[in-house]
Amino acid sequence: MADATKTLRIKQIKSSIGYKYDQGQTLRSLGLGKINRVVEQKDTPVIRGMIFKVKHLVEVEEI
Repeated sequence: MADATKTLRIKQIKSSIGYKYDQGQTLRSLGLGKINRVVEQKDTPVIRGMIFKVKHLVEVEEI
């Protein structure tokens, strides 16, 4: 299980246009929505699952 004290820096690198609707909604749930927008989220299994769903649209860095 991921360490709860870790933080993930998530950057959107690609648009959700042309992909399934739920992938765009997943980006919104992560706090993204525009290319090059960056958010920091706690490293939890829920967030990891969302990242896995849109891994082709985002770039992730552990902090």
